[in-house]
Amino acid sequence: MTGGTAKATVRVPATSANLGPGFDTLGLALGLHDEIEAEILESPGIDIAVEGEGAGELDLGEGHLIVTTMRATFDRMGLPQPRGIRLRCLNRIPHARGLGSSSAAICAGILAARALAATPYARPGRDHPPEPSELTDDGVLALATEIEGHPDNVAPCLAGGLTVAWTDAGGVPHLVRLLPHEAVRPVVLVPAHRLSTETARGLLPKEVPHADAAANAGRAALLVAALTARPEPDLLLAATEDRLHQDYRAPAMPHTADLVRRLRGAGVAAVVSGAGPTILALSTVNTQDLIAPEVGNDWHIQPLEVETRGARVVSLETR
Repeated sequence: MTGGTAKATVRVPATSANLGPGFDTLGLALGLHDEIEAEILESPGIDIAVEGEGAGELDLGEGHLIVTTMRATFDRMGLPQPRGIRLRCLNRIPHARGLGSSSAAICAGILAARALAATPYARPGRDHPPEPSELTDDGVLALATEIEGHPDNVAPCLAGGLTVAWTDAGGVPHLVRLLPHEAVRPVVLVPAHRLSTETARGLLPKEVPHADAAANAGRAALLVAALTARPEPDLLLAATEDRLHQDYRAPAMPHTADLVRRLRGAGVAAVVSGAGPTILALSTVNTQDLIAPEVGNDWHIQPLEVETRGARVVSLETR
């Protein structure tokens, strides 16, 4: 079919990975979303407009993460590349803050390309276009993990809720989705400064003491129980203790590390969100009375809901 276009609209949530002790394993989807319109064009070229986070900063050509992800998805599905792509991005997830902005872009690109692949406009100029290879939900997770490098953020972005993600001996990623207790109230504290994931990962040692690994295993198991069945303040505080990554990364974000220590000293179950520098606080009550005295003016305090639905295609149009 020629002479028309196809457009997919995708909504993707922010995420917080690690949650303290669940390094590269646990993740939580949050009620803060990016919305992306991706359109296949008959004419060649890339047309991108960004509103909100990243406006005026992001690559507006072939280097844009959603564009490169869409192209990787079309390749994975055995489809020819489209002549042109138009993106309209409404970004609400802060960039380089530990809230999964890159994972959201990757998941958006894959889901948009998969949806568009179901239309004949993804295969222009062919009277009998080939059927695309099926990309299952497991395939989406595998491709997203391949692009991102690890599954802890893409898993909750795709599935919603609380996820446990792992990679098997063959390198294949998997996830289990759990529903957090309805009383759990996440709050994020977002600083003005940024920190790249690569910088934060570069500070991690290649080996850790066995006692620290054992402590984190126990805390991660307790955290799953606390978040899903018994979100009591004392259990959440104990369950979010970490010995594997936060202290090692502290030199790159001293203000974050200091505030986490002070919040935990006040009884708030606070952790570094992902690679930081954002802080995630978990509670069953309004914690702002406890948080506000410790924070000051350099942090944006934002209560959020747990997002129980993951990334999804909101609409698919052809014309």
